[in-house]
Amino acid sequence: MRTDDFDFALPECLIAQHPPKQRGNSRLLYAHGGALEDRRFADLLQLLKPGDMLVLNDTRVIKARLYGCKQSGGKVEVLVERVLNEHDVLAHVRASHSPQAGSRLLLAGALTVKVLGRVGEFFRLRFAADEPVLDLLERYGQLPLPPYITHTADAEDERRYQTVFARAAGAVAAPTAGLHFDDTMLQALRDKGVQIAYVTLLSVREHFSRCAPN
Repeated sequence: MRTDDFDFALPECLIAQHPPKQRGNSRLLYAHGGALEDRRFADLLQLLKPGDMLVLNDTRVIKARLYGCKQSGGKVEVLVERVLNEHDVLAHVRASHSPQAGSRLLLAGALTVKVLGRVGEFFRLRFAADEPVLDLLERYGQLPLPPYITHTADAEDERRYQTVFARAAGAVAAPTAGLHFDDTMLQALRDKGVQIAYVTLLSVREHFSRCAPN
């Protein structure tokens, strides 16, 4: 089996650029017994049974995209993929020419970042500021909308591209299936007897606190 076996044509006009005004007002594909059935997301309340368990990812999406320039003046786009510690990250870097190890980037007009080198497809970057990377990204970064969303992230995207149960910062992409849940649906599922469990991606702060000596 090859990944291109799953390729299919999807007209751009069918790719929604904005979510429905109300969470949960979306379609649901129900697969059962070898059959596929078009439903509404609200039907999930009927499809789940008492005693079923729903596992949700409650990690909050960080503002992982930054724009800036190289020392040469060339434009650069940085997408943080992984926060390694309070100052270092692994990131995709888009530029006309890849930055060299030892060079510096100026991001968001305020952040000086040193390029430490390549790690596979990523660049290892070090932020020079004294503040933790997650705090800097929250202040200067932009929400990393998926590539099929063509507009620049705005305040509405920052609200809707988070689940209502998002807590600890650490994800660079939203758990998109979870975006459809609202508080009313979650409570209705609990009232029906559906168990809800949460998983959280380990954030940098939590990792440090667990590894710190007593």
